[in-house]
Amino acid sequence: MVNLEMSNDVTMTLPQIQERIPTVVVDDAHVVYRVHGGSGNNLSAVAALKRMVSRNSAPNVREVHAVRGVSFTAYRGEAIGLIGTNGSGKSTLLRAIAGLLPVERGAIYTQGQPSLLGVNAALLNDLPGERNVTLGCLAMGMPPDEVRRKVPEIIEFSGINQRGDFASLPMRTYSSGMSARLRFSIAAAKQHDVLLIDEALATGDKAFRKRSEQRVRELRESAGTVFLVSHQLSSVRDTCERTIWLESGEVRMDGPTSEVLAAYEAFTNGK
Repeated sequence: MVNLEMSNDVTMTLPQIQERIPTVVVDDAHVVYRVHGGSGNNLSAVAALKRMVSRNSAPNVREVHAVRGVSFTAYRGEAIGLIGTNGSGKSTLLRAIAGLLPVERGAIYTQGQPSLLGVNAALLNDLPGERNVTLGCLAMGMPPDEVRRKVPEIIEFSGINQRGDFASLPMRTYSSGMSARLRFSIAAAKQHDVLLIDEALATGDKAFRKRSEQRVRELRESAGTVFLVSHQLSSVRDTCERTIWLESGEVRMDGPTSEVLAAYEAFTNGK
């Protein structure tokens, strides 16, 4: 049996390494936003077309380097917290992993299609909540028979009917918290290779947060990988065994959740 020394001083055997199946590999990823402007006015379509035809560069283009050389590997069965102060690049990184933003340099490799909460389970304001649940489940690839079984469970899990039959009302009558809870409930009803959650566990009452955190643990234990972006460190502490701390688009720390949160809290308390 061959032993391999890992960079974090943890010795692992070759079979143990083979059992750790990578689901997301982020290799020196850079994400750059380009903000176009001109004399404080919105860029007109005619002016933009002229520049495209003439291949002239647009004036007053400001670049925002949101993610700077981020590298890490996520494995099947992990729940990973992403923390950092506002503007640190957490949500941008999730969108890049989901394939919604291109990387300027580097690369991101994923196992299967990552599901970003609120995108795969899009909600239509003019349709009732129940109908949105059905469409969301079908969009995630569930067969119709399974959808019919899941719809009542999803509505009950979301808690939107606690104060009336909101499932039969159009989504435009929902509060932002109700909509977020329903989005989470739809997305979490399916097993995912990679599930990306951005702040969804911060919505709802204490009972819903506990149900949500338990569901994240179930998804992780069923061989999926979960990324959780949250400013509520208690949710990260309760659901994630590993945490990545981003600051100014760079990885400040990556390790066991207890150690990373302790360093982050010391950093934020000292600011």
